[in-house]
Amino acid sequence: MGEGRHRGQTGESAGNPAGDPPGTGVTTGSLARRLGVSPTTLRTWDRRYGLGPALRDPGHHRRWSERDVAMVEEMGRLTSAGVAPAEAAHAALKLLDADADADADADGDPGVAPGRAAVPRPRRPARPAPAASPDTFVRRRRGLSRAAVRLDAPAMQDLLTDAVESHSLVTAWQEVMVPTLHAVGRKWEEAGDRYVEVEHLLSWHVSRTLHRSATAPTAPAPPGSPAASAPLVLACVPGEQHCLPLEALSAALGELGVPQRMFGAAVPVEAVSAAVRRTGPAVVVLWAQARSTASVPLARHIADTRWGVRGARGRSVVMLGGPGWAGPAVRGALRPTSLREALTQIGRVRGEAVPA
Repeated sequence: MGEGRHRGQTGESAGNPAGDPPGTGVTTGSLARRLGVSPTTLRTWDRRYGLGPALRDPGHHRRWSERDVAMVEEMGRLTSAGVAPAEAAHAALKLLDADADADADADGDPGVAPGRAAVPRPRRPARPAPAASPDTFVRRRRGLSRAAVRLDAPAMQDLLTDAVESHSLVTAWQEVMVPTLHAVGRKWEEAGDRYVEVEHLLSWHVSRTLHRSATAPTAPAPPGSPAASAPLVLACVPGEQHCLPLEALSAALGELGVPQRMFGAAVPVEAVSAAVRRTGPAVVVLWAQARSTASVPLARHIADTRWGVRGARGRSVVMLGGPGWAGPAVRGALRPTSLREALTQIGRVRGEAVPA
């Protein structure tokens, strides 16, 4: 309480009720905002693991030096990567000891004035990605979930990007993104509206990662190949706003160089029909997350829609994606249960071999 009042009076630049000169450290509140964690988290790390500040004001206000900041930054980085807090704290303390040794060497160097801070060392190179195993994905999900709860947007983006680059987009979606989204959603349901901001921020960064993958440059398909044919049509049924899984399919198809038209959420029936007639797609993907939005008449209508010139008319294969279609079957429609299965079925329709 007292710490918060003093911060409000003096500002972050000073943040010191005793009037200490600049450079003597930052307050817990300032550091929490800088790292994207709560002040309670920093105090817990101090109490449980000894990751506390080296300086304290006479009024017992914590003062975090740059060395202390580096220590808790390492703690946050490791826990975001899925490392257990106790193990992460041990590694962060070792980092602090290593920095202390480096400063001692600098003070003994005639080229460095005693008491002057040593030149900051470059950030250590990232560790090589571990082999893809169940434990690997558990650590990734745990780290992503922790970063989401802390509202640590940079950490979330780094973890999502690294998962895609290390394991492929399809694997990252099925083994990391979807389970973490489900876990955060369950936490929101159990806690009322307390974690709605967590789910929204995580969903946005997942969407951002998928869009980046979808727009990654791919080699152009040779003329006359299946990939150079008419684009697929991807659309959510009317009233359906949940389109992240459809974005994942769009991104995966983009990586494979398969042309497509992604229309997004809540597409009117007339718009879907017009897109099918104008583009003549081999496959039309209709996504429905909820039973209340899935429309069997719509699926049958699209399946019966013909396109092309008279005498050479074609008909699209309809793919029904999402749990909303768990009901009456639509004759001839594809019903994949995963992103990988959807890619395989689309490849078969187009006469292509889709990589596993």
